[in-house]
Amino acid sequence: MKFKSKNLDWLAGRPVVILGEEISKKMNVHVNDRISIRHGQKKVYAVVDIFPSAVKKNEIGLSHEISTILKTHKSDSIDAGTSDGLIGGRLIRKKLHNEKLTAEEIMTLIQEISSNNLTEAELAYFVSAEKIHGMSDDETIALTDAMVKTGKKLNWGNQIIADKHCIGGIAGNRTTPIVVAICAAAGLKLPKSSSRAITSASGTADVIETLANVELSLEEIKKVVEKTNACLVWGGALGLAPSDDKIIQVERLLNLDVEPQLLSSILSKKIAAGSNHILIDIPYGGGKMKTIRDAKKLGKKFKKLAKHFNVKVKPAYTLGIEPIGNGFGPVLEMQDVISVLQNKKDCPQDLKEKSLFLSKKLLSLCGVLFPGHKARKMLESGMAYEKFKEIINAQNKSNDFDKRVKNLKLAKYQKIIYTKKTGEIIKIDNSKMNSLCRVLGTPETISAGVYLHSHLGKVEKGQKILTLYSESKQRLQEGLKFIQEFDPINIK
Repeated sequence: MKFKSKNLDWLAGRPVVILGEEISKKMNVHVNDRISIRHGQKKVYAVVDIFPSAVKKNEIGLSHEISTILKTHKSDSIDAGTSDGLIGGRLIRKKLHNEKLTAEEIMTLIQEISSNNLTEAELAYFVSAEKIHGMSDDETIALTDAMVKTGKKLNWGNQIIADKHCIGGIAGNRTTPIVVAICAAAGLKLPKSSSRAITSASGTADVIETLANVELSLEEIKKVVEKTNACLVWGGALGLAPSDDKIIQVERLLNLDVEPQLLSSILSKKIAAGSNHILIDIPYGGGKMKTIRDAKKLGKKFKKLAKHFNVKVKPAYTLGIEPIGNGFGPVLEMQDVISVLQNKKDCPQDLKEKSLFLSKKLLSLCGVLFPGHKARKMLESGMAYEKFKEIINAQNKSNDFDKRVKNLKLAKYQKIIYTKKTGEIIKIDNSKMNSLCRVLGTPETISAGVYLHSHLGKVEKGQKILTLYSESKQRLQEGLKFIQEFDPINIK
């Protein structure tokens, strides 16, 4: 069917079309169905919304995402048709029945996801099928390859391009900005893209966004990296492995981690960014990997997958029996990062030492001599902090780093939790701590979160153990109820 376009000044977060009720009945489509939209030679799939008063009888309303892709003007002629989701749906059902998918089928499925031709419900079934049945090595290779090929890529020539990634699961643990600053100061190039929070209190992108613009174009990234040796951006804004970003949204809704998706997600983004020397931090003991054996098993899978794509991967197995750092939540974690980079005496020592350990591993992987000495020199001389400031200023196209740091504010409602007895903290549950932060409003509310005053070890009665931060009195009360019900910190 043909329509006249009506560009709506509306950021929907995904391609959305507005139809009138009469037209939707003629097309036999309903809210949240998919339809295809064509303008000239360009085609996009979009989600249907029905809002009769927003469009005339012969009009179709286009969200900003669609008008940007199709480059439409007012009253342009638009072709709209029903979206054929049968192919993707058939392949998802095949995986649900524990049947192996071929490389061609996986490519088709990822193309369908990238084209926005599958509903969130269908994606949820696909993620669930991956979780229940897993994927073979061949399927995981094909999935990674398809994710890379359906997105944009960065090309840095024959240079050594470094990256560091953590599989997640540990509260706090904001080592990435520190490692990037140290290694960039030491001369490595790191076009670092990171995700937003999936199951944690915040992701690296959420933390960096408290100070910097993280939604850069590929051209802007190249300029920043050429100027500073590194960047710290959100991967979802780049079009690198775009299907992965859509799948991550569903994983976030389901609060689900899926191993084949984790492997493909991490490596596809690194490969698309042009990275060829990648350090993978795999914590064990209290996060996603319960034992060192589990961690090493996953590390072997990363190395095997990386070998197929001709990139060097080094797993780093780190102890994750408790949170790393003191602050959990975007602003609180940024404050931890800055205190380490500034070499403050009261900075979280566990975060500092882990960042130095990972920096040493990455510098070694990239062939830097005396990597441990080099990493510590970059941090303790202040060169890493200056490099971090340089990166943030370059991403903001400004020189107001210090002003931005001063403007970091914590939530107005706060509650200090004290220990009720003398004893020993024997367990701090990472998952429950992340859940507590989400109850308080993270990562959407950047000023919310938890400050951990006491890690594992002896405590005295009346000692500070936690401070809760929230912009809502109700959420603060819900946080207190969460602590009473789920007991994230065990004192014996």
